[in-house]
Amino acid sequence: MTREEAFEFLDRTARGIAEMFGPSCETLVQDMGDTRHPILSIYNSQVSGREVGSTQDILGSDKMLDAATLSNDFVNLYATTPSGAQVKSSTFHLRGTDFDLALGIDFDFTALSYANRTLMGLMNAEADLQSALWAGGVGQLQQIFEECLSALGKPIEELGKKERFRLITLLDQKNAFSFRKSVPFVASRLKVSRYTVYKYLGELADEKATAGKE
Repeated sequence: MTREEAFEFLDRTARGIAEMFGPSCETLVQDMGDTRHPILSIYNSQVSGREVGSTQDILGSDKMLDAATLSNDFVNLYATTPSGAQVKSSTFHLRGTDFDLALGIDFDFTALSYANRTLMGLMNAEADLQSALWAGGVGQLQQIFEECLSALGKPIEELGKKERFRLITLLDQKNAFSFRKSVPFVASRLKVSRYTVYKYLGELADEKATAGKE
């Protein structure tokens, strides 16, 4: 492959990636055989503000690179442009006997970062509505537990596995597990581990799923 063929391939690839991912994705071809790494072609240059012939990198620096830096690919690294844009940057080399070119990809995700913060704020909630509406917290959960236990007609010490599972089923029917720290509370009352309570809830979920298919 000649230098001209290599450049034509990388330039075509850069143009295609820029078109595919839109104006937030800057792509360029650089001459890495030159320690100043000048830009030979660039698309969506508004991301960094550079142009053909520029020797600045995505960080806005035009310092010369050493041989080790010039020889390495850089993949999916974070950078901030001089204008404050948040960018993910990658550089891929293509070498031949008389050339060392590189394809650069710089994706500006600043807008996505702001959008993510907004979405996280919108989705954040202090507690579930049911717990808030059912005032009394642990006291309310205690009452539900006693009602379900009374329905079994046995003290906790005499409950076998089937009775404990039945108790979990009754508690679930009364939405007891929508309360905060309901699992630790139930585990403590039954004198079993939290893992055991979660296991019962898993079995109950499987039963519901099976019943739903019938």
